[in-house]
Amino acid sequence: MAKIVLGIGTSHGPMLSTPWDQWSQRVAADKKNDRHPFRGGFHSFDALVEMRRAEKLAEQITPAKWQMRHAACQAALDMLAHKLKQAAPDVTVLVGNDQKEMFATDKMPALSVYWGAAIENQGKSAEKLANANPGIAIAERGYRPEQPAAYPGQPELGRHIIESLIAEEFDVAQSDELPLASDGLKRVPHAYAFVYRRLMHDAPMPSVPVILNTFYPPNQPTAKRCHDLGRALKRAIESWPSDMRVAVIATGGLSHFVIDEDLDQKVLTAFARHDRETLISLPENLLQSGNSEIKSWIPLAAMMADCELPMTLVDYQPCYRSEAGTGNAMAFAYWG
Repeated sequence: MAKIVLGIGTSHGPMLSTPWDQWSQRVAADKKNDRHPFRGGFHSFDALVEMRRAEKLAEQITPAKWQMRHAACQAALDMLAHKLKQAAPDVTVLVGNDQKEMFATDKMPALSVYWGAAIENQGKSAEKLANANPGIAIAERGYRPEQPAAYPGQPELGRHIIESLIAEEFDVAQSDELPLASDGLKRVPHAYAFVYRRLMHDAPMPSVPVILNTFYPPNQPTAKRCHDLGRALKRAIESWPSDMRVAVIATGGLSHFVIDEDLDQKVLTAFARHDRETLISLPENLLQSGNSEIKSWIPLAAMMADCELPMTLVDYQPCYRSEAGTGNAMAFAYWG
């Protein structure tokens, strides 16, 4: 039977692929948004500045801070890439989310498994990049290779996972072919593309993407459902009749697009302590928008608890880009 040998959790936000001196590109868009989710409410940029004034966040957005945090994140990613190479798994299972890159609102499954033989990753057209929101085009290199690529899937494991989850009464959507994007090209969602590019350097071992709808109401799986999914995924992987060694990688989070360090520390502590009760009781109103990607880590944490593998937190960096607290809190960890 297959064996789980490593777990990895990594952020994948655009700031990781953006030069530190360009982190301010998104601030203009932040200021225009009057519905920033933060601690259960929605707030304008100016309201957040007032609410968080005591935190002295202006001290967190200096060039020195940006340069330091950027360097720390790159070092953490290098460490995770090294751990993955060192473990040398035969196959990986990637747990992440889709942001209307694979599924649109005409069909938005809560849970899906991709079991195709090929995982295409083609860069966006020049026109699409020209029309992208500020701060998006500059980070494209972190997700898309210069030349079109097709990475290997693992159809046998993918199908086995689907059948195993169905047997455990999970309603699983499935796909064995990526859809065409609006520019006529195929590309894996950026959550997965980041892992293929940054941790696997465009030469990945076969993989199976597991896709959660963390972002879009009304069919987002709850934190408890994500935890249950992780335990079921472990059983599915370990019941696969193969002697292959498997790594499981969660991609996303932590808190964004407004950073909440209290929330981040709560979930990181729960991951490290295998604290199921804390994880399954996380309020849904805190796990919306970018924060929802914490749900991509919860299945991994559940699996690693059942595997009895200890967690090592490589780094946590709250990468603020404005005095309102907008930005992305980056986390990097491994189990094994």
